[in-house]
Amino acid sequence: VDAQVVWVSGHDGTYARTTDGGRTWIAATMAGEETLQFRDVAAFDESTAYLMSSGTGDQSRIYRTDDGGGTWRLQYMADHPEAFLDCMDFWDRERGLVFGDVVDGVPFILSTNDGGDTWTRVPADALPPAQEGEGGFAASGTCLVVGPDGRAWIAAGNAERSRVLLTSDWGESWSFTEVPVVGGTGAGLTTIQVAASGNGIALGGIIGGDSLRVDNVTLTADHGVSWSHGGRLAMAGPAYGSALVDLPSGAMAAVAVGPRGMDWSPDAGATWQGADTLTYWAVAFADSDSGWAVGPEGRIVRLSFVGR
Repeated sequence: VDAQVVWVSGHDGTYARTTDGGRTWIAATMAGEETLQFRDVAAFDESTAYLMSSGTGDQSRIYRTDDGGGTWRLQYMADHPEAFLDCMDFWDRERGLVFGDVVDGVPFILSTNDGGDTWTRVPADALPPAQEGEGGFAASGTCLVVGPDGRAWIAAGNAERSRVLLTSDWGESWSFTEVPVVGGTGAGLTTIQVAASGNGIALGGIIGGDSLRVDNVTLTADHGVSWSHGGRLAMAGPAYGSALVDLPSGAMAAVAVGPRGMDWSPDAGATWQGADTLTYWAVAFADSDSGWAVGPEGRIVRLSFVGR
């Protein structure tokens, strides 16, 4: 949320929160939901947050708290046996989107305009046809991101060709563009970020191919309309999560995380260098001095481009 307030989601119905910049954390399990896998979290302050669980059918759910996790209200439970939610994002406290794997031949996208009190599936005639098996990877919560003026982008994979789905009308209608990243079953895009300037980055790779090096970084300069090859990551294997960071110098940095570590780029994805070899699932920044990466067994690491 900012330099002081950070929320984290996890497996086994767990979540965590700090309100003092990471000096202390409160970790908890949602009562009665200890089997859920919370693959994404979105928060607006220390009190209000959403948790999204991933799983087949009714294991895909959305909860909201308005009292810092003291109580949670179930807002959505998938009622289609093939539904599988991957990631979510919000423009503001009222408007948000959720993306899941293909159902009935089209991408599965939900939207809300009332803070999640109701979630409505985007109709098939507003969506491009899906490729067979297409969906997202519920790894980092960044396969869907929103931007100014009703824009949003989805990083899709697990199909013959890797694609970015995009909207400019608050999710009411969608188009797509193919990107030069490896595709196929168990491969494709996993994460995407687009800045207000229109510069963006999308990454992925071959899931499970932790020793493989493939073209898995692509860049845009026109709000996701067209994409070109980015630099090769220093780490092998796929990237699961990413972040763009505005630096005090005026430059834009990028960070990518995955099973084989963490890389960073001083030029928004054109070149990369290694930062760590530990496994990380997700990364996010509030500003250049307040970044966070999370990994297995509850690992939480603070990141800064400013130095101390």
